[in-house]
Amino acid sequence: MSTTTAVTPLTTQDADFLVTAARRAAEAAGVTVSVTVLDAGGHLLAFRRDDRAVLISGETSTRKAYTALQLNTPTADLVDAVQPGSLFHTLPTALDRPLLFIAGGVPVHRDGRLIGAIGVGGGAPEQDHTFATAAVEALA
Repeated sequence: MSTTTAVTPLTTQDADFLVTAARRAAEAAGVTVSVTVLDAGGHLLAFRRDDRAVLISGETSTRKAYTALQLNTPTADLVDAVQPGSLFHTLPTALDRPLLFIAGGVPVHRDGRLIGAIGVGGGAPEQDHTFATAAVEALA
């Protein structure tokens, strides 16, 4: 008989913590960002766009989080894999919500299981990845 250990899902409190941690990391670097946190089902748990952030950064952070969640991989790890003619190049058109292969989306795991994702948009992609990763590491 096998037993399954329940994993605590990502809560709204966790999501608020992730948003705050990512924004603090961005502010320390002098960057204004938008941050989106999704639960394991792709539902929005938290979102924050600073008034100084460009409007598109909100959509960007959401798509980065969605991509990281759907593929259970940091979006930074996917950038080089997306080449014209590849499966990843055509995949976004097959889904309801387009994926975004720019660094800044990071899946969130607890006890080795996927429980959500964070997306950060507004800085350079490498910066966004650093801010998202710092938030996930702070949650652990």
